[in-house]
Amino acid sequence: MRQPAHGGNLAWAAALASCSPDAILDFSASISPLGPPNSAIAAIKSQIGNLKHYPDPNYSELRLALSHFHQLPPEWILPGNGSAELLSLIGRELSQLAATILITPAFGDYYRTLAAYNAKVLECPLSSVIGHWSLTIDKGQRTKDRGLLLNNPHNPTGKLFSRESILPYLEQFALVVVDEAFMDFVPPNEEQSLIPVVQEYPNLVVLRSLTKFYSLPGLRLGYAIAHPDYLAKWQLWRDPWPVNTLAAAAAIAALQDTEFQQQTWAWLPPARNQLFQGLAEIPGLQPQVSAANFLLVESQESTSHLQQQLLKHHQILIRDCLSFKELGDRFFRVAVREESDNQRLLTALKES
Repeated sequence: MRQPAHGGNLAWAAALASCSPDAILDFSASISPLGPPNSAIAAIKSQIGNLKHYPDPNYSELRLALSHFHQLPPEWILPGNGSAELLSLIGRELSQLAATILITPAFGDYYRTLAAYNAKVLECPLSSVIGHWSLTIDKGQRTKDRGLLLNNPHNPTGKLFSRESILPYLEQFALVVVDEAFMDFVPPNEEQSLIPVVQEYPNLVVLRSLTKFYSLPGLRLGYAIAHPDYLAKWQLWRDPWPVNTLAAAAAIAALQDTEFQQQTWAWLPPARNQLFQGLAEIPGLQPQVSAANFLLVESQESTSHLQQQLLKHHQILIRDCLSFKELGDRFFRVAVREESDNQRLLTALKES
């Protein structure tokens, strides 16, 4: 079976480990271990009887819930079948520009969607000094006929860019797309989302995902926040009913679950610190500081070999970084899980 380019491929991992997928301890997909919230599960069950009906094509109730959550008019919000579907629409939009500046290392789906529409891509690598990553775009690359695509917090480094460091680019590019799939993990008093300024910049698009923070990747639900003119155009480009009834119900319940949100913000920092400190104590490993629910780790040894050893001997799956060409076989990424799981990984790494 071909090695996956994304995390979370338990079928591939189980085949290599000669066990069932349920036996794999998955650190490769950056999904919160605390969910799904009970409120979301209850909402799904409550909607089983409505599966005989089509969803509301305008997703009025879901958009209203998102509107209250972000304090924005509903017409500025477009739900989608995961942020991946919305990214494909945005790729078509970006392809109409002279070029798109892509901040690298970059999530593989960015390349996929840009290639699908033959968009011209100009890579702009983050600079790194002893594990500290920074965002700088050369003045010559900043032109009003180009787009900019980046994510914040950045995947796979975990770097959180300040809102102020991104704002100047909104004046210098035709379209700026910021994927904030992991921003929910940053507590409200620290988060750097551009959603509060989206109404000031008609060329700004913010992507959000409900799958990681609320542990709902199987439901496929994300949303775009942008000027209504963009959203109305994208509606015409896609199939009807992209979000199913169960996903919409789960999202509405999750957004209102403040107890789950507080629980997650309380859990993450100590669990992430435990994992970071444990990795830093293992010879040959250097974890990078992260604002998200995952850590990028530099290794002196081949990480693809390490990945296979962990699978075969410990039934643990980590994310190699071979799909990030700037990182290659000397980095791996691990999700932050509950402390007992983190400790199991640390013990296995010491033995490998």
